[in-house]
Amino acid sequence: MTDSYRIPSAELIIEEEIKHSRFISFLFRCQSYEELKCALTNIRADYPGANHYCYAFVAAEPGNTVAMGSSDDGEPSGSAGRPMLATLQGAEVGEIGAVVVRYFGGTKLGVGGLVRAYSSGIKQGLTQLETQLKQIRYPGLLVCDYNQLKDVEYLLAQYDGVIEERDFMEKVTLNFAIPKRFQTELNRDLATMSQGLLAAKFDFHKSDSTH
Repeated sequence: MTDSYRIPSAELIIEEEIKHSRFISFLFRCQSYEELKCALTNIRADYPGANHYCYAFVAAEPGNTVAMGSSDDGEPSGSAGRPMLATLQGAEVGEIGAVVVRYFGGTKLGVGGLVRAYSSGIKQGLTQLETQLKQIRYPGLLVCDYNQLKDVEYLLAQYDGVIEERDFMEKVTLNFAIPKRFQTELNRDLATMSQGLLAAKFDFHKSDSTH
């Protein structure tokens, strides 16, 4: 699994007229189906009276085949939501949602025409979309002496670690998160620094994502 992936950093709207129908495509960051539904509700309010509000989303890292979905919203099956989703999946962008609003102009496009029309704005938008890098870090735990704290904090910073909590008791307990690729190197340097006395523990099953 990669330690990072691109996510949208701004919303984008593309508007087109295709054979007298008006297509308005929205791209935005989406981390869950609930966020998608919220965006859809807002778009329906801002663009009332449209014939269709089709959507697709990938609410996790690129390539995730579980946290995703799509809807044709009354268009012929497979003519809107699925091609929209396929376009998103080919973009190597995670946590992304798309809604396409259609105001019917009186000319039927056919299934092939609909597939092209519902994909068109998204394809254009993906070339213009502003993105940022999202880092995936995994939780770690480390207990050290007070006189070791400064050196430990320095090492964590060198390996892109983020300290989330410090517990000052008889010793110092640090809860932190760090990219998976640096975990072996961190423990190697901790062992060198402390003559083999210090080692961090990691939880590979949980991740903490920041950007």
